[in-house]
Amino acid sequence: MGVEPENTLRSFVAAQQGGLDVIELDLHLSKDGALVVMHDTDVDRTTDGTGPIAEKTLAELRTLDAGRGERVPVFEEVLDAVKAPLQAEIKDVAAARALAEVLLRRDLVGRVEVSSFHDEAVAEIGRLVPGVRTALIGSHFGPDIVTRAVDAGATTLCLNIRRVTLEVVEEARKADLRIIGWVVNTQDHLRLVRALELDGATTDYPEIKRTGRFTA
Repeated sequence: MGVEPENTLRSFVAAQQGGLDVIELDLHLSKDGALVVMHDTDVDRTTDGTGPIAEKTLAELRTLDAGRGERVPVFEEVLDAVKAPLQAEIKDVAAARALAEVLLRRDLVGRVEVSSFHDEAVAEIGRLVPGVRTALIGSHFGPDIVTRAVDAGATTLCLNIRRVTLEVVEEARKADLRIIGWVVNTQDHLRLVRALELDGATTDYPEIKRTGRFTA
């Protein structure tokens, strides 16, 4: 998020107050199996610590400053702090299994959509949580990403706005897939979202909500 430290409770509350439709977050597993909210695989860029998340316990992660005194949150803290729908990005199958436990225990199938760059993670969460909405993310991709999404059971494609083509959009529509563009932080990219008639976009800036429907 561009106005608050990313992937912190502070940023999610700001996104909700900004009136965005869905809040996107990223999930990793700590060394002791906690679902922690952070984008990168290591803590170097967004905290005052160093090293991979997977090599730190939750207690160790809690000692880090994630910006403006914010702690690294766990997933269930975000669930309690905001009421908006969420899109939770998972990095691997292990995270899918941990997330599935939370979704089933808290009956969150209707509130949380699960996304991933990894086909097998999308398929696994769909197998473990029947009825959950899933999205396959693509950064560098061709028209085959539509087939991949269908095979993984996804209902949405989240695509790098710089690489979205009319061909991919048309193939996705034939497969009855929704399409979300990311990251849409400029008016040029916003115009492209509208020209291609995408279903929405992910942005770092809640104020862009004034001109469209977005997640953050």
